[in-house]
Amino acid sequence: MRTTTPLITTALAAAALLASPGSATAAPASPGLLPVASLAADRLATADLVAAAKWGTDSPIDDPAREQQVLDTVAAQAQQIGADPDEIRAVFRDQIEANKTVQRALFRRWTAHPDEAPTTKPDLGVVRQTINRINTGLVTALADTTPERSSAGCRPDLALAVVEVHHEKHPDLLHTAALVRSLASVCR
Repeated sequence: MRTTTPLITTALAAAALLASPGSATAAPASPGLLPVASLAADRLATADLVAAAKWGTDSPIDDPAREQQVLDTVAAQAQQIGADPDEIRAVFRDQIEANKTVQRALFRRWTAHPDEAPTTKPDLGVVRQTINRINTGLVTALADTTPERSSAGCRPDLALAVVEVHHEKHPDLLHTAALVRSLASVCR
């Protein structure tokens, strides 16, 4: 059986982002999309803490009320700074789904390997404060990169940003795949 190195996996994930129509004539990479990818990775890192807080409790991974609260908040923030609330809402739907993908995978891992399950529970309220702070930064980064996100070079630039984030933060395969998922609606 062939194994795939994390760098190859990241390159494959980045290639998937590149596989969109019109990407062959893309402009050079825009440094503006790196903060978007980096903040999305930071947000995904909180999925581990959320999962640990929910593990062994009655708190479900899917929390429609909390999800709607997040979507309403980021849409309002977008409107306040002149960004398109519907675009921001779409990006954050992807952020939420990617976060839940990580949580579900961790739950499956911990169920299969109880010795790997967390032994302490983070305070979900504190974790959500961190998520809210990251969300605010991500809304701003998305608003600041509206021209880049509308350009023909968005997907290749975003793919390069994912590779850079992988190089800087060294996420595992699960988080790398979730990062790609979380960025699906970034390019317009």
